[in-house]
Order: sequence, then C-alpha cells, then structure tokens
Amino acid sequence: PGHLQFCTSEKYEIFEPGSVLDALDQHWIQLKFERETGLRNQPLWRDQYKKHGTCCLPRYNQLQYFLLAMRLKEKFDLLTTLRTHGITPGTKHTYKKIQDAIKTVTQEVPDLKCI
Repeated sequence: PGHLQFCTSEKYEIFEPGSVLDALDQHWIQLKFERETGLRNQPLWRDQYKKHGTCCLPRYNQLQYFLLAMRLKEKFDLLTTLRTHGITPGTKHTYKKIQDAIKTVTQEVPDLKCI
C-alpha cells in the first residue's frame, strides 16, 4: 500500500488558546521548537496535518484529526508497551524485538525509522 500524505491543499488553522491547544502541548510535544514558538506558530502540528491529516478529509476535519490522534495515543500507549517488553531509553534492541512489542497492541507495525 502507498503512503497517505499530502492528500489535499487544505490549510492548517492555528489552534487558539484553550483546551485543544493545551492537550496538544501536553500530549504531542513539539520538541524541535522553543515552547512559545511552537504554541504561536505550531510548526510540527501544521506539518503533520498537511502531510497526513489532510488524507482524512472529509471524514475528519483538522480538529477531529488531532482529537482522534490523541485518543489513539492514549489507547495504544506505546511507551508503556515498550517498557513492559524491557525496551527502555538507553538500552539496545533489535528492530524485530521493537516491532514484536508494538504488534502486541496494534496488530500492525507503523513505518518505523531508527535514528
């Protein structure tokens, strides 16, 4: 199957201060950017929406896309799953071991890249 990315030219709307912005700031941290810049310009969320979120249209609009993404993050809790399988920061593991751990909760493995 092909990758779903850049499906439409839908514009990203900056989230205004409030519960959604607070939730994104807490659960989808923009680590590459200073916090204030991230909240003001929202570069990570903008890029993710333009690349992947637009592929959900018309079923999910921008707000619905981010709310769904945060719900899925909570549902699958991959960090806890990795810890349960002994995969923690600073330790080394094979790609297969990481894949197998993720498969225990998702049944499928996302496109992983090791850096």
